[in-house]
Amino acid sequence: MAKKKVYVCFDYDRDKHYKYLMEAWNANPNFEFLFNDKSPREIQSYNISVIKSCLTKKIKEANYTVVLAGKDANKLHKDAEKIGYKNWQNFEVAQSVENGNKLIVVNLPDSTDAPDECYGHGAVWAGKYSQENIIKGLDEAAKK
Repeated sequence: MAKKKVYVCFDYDRDKHYKYLMEAWNANPNFEFLFNDKSPREIQSYNISVIKSCLTKKIKEANYTVVLAGKDANKLHKDAEKIGYKNWQNFEVAQSVENGNKLIVVNLPDSTDAPDECYGHGAVWAGKYSQENIIKGLDEAAKK
């Protein structure tokens, strides 16, 4: 089976360990979890236009965007005006929608909501964070 090209949208400062767990599932042959992660490592820049360009490039390499919706999914970023959205997650979701990526929203244990940009775009709501829910969400999105 070909690996799905997936961009993982998450709050780097708060929720990166969830993304790293997904990478471990992908690397473990005992799990039926396949994805070709297109999300970037930490971007070493404070230049908003450089960050936007890097994120957009990676999003365009993917067909799916898994949104890890954590506690700060809609927290206002200090550079929101320059980003053009409340925060980086909302920017990434908007770029994913523009690119035609299928959205899969996964709620992290402490979350109560998803980034605002997830609503109204046919996202698959996969439930709480688990390997099984993410796989089901990707499979359901593939059928849309």
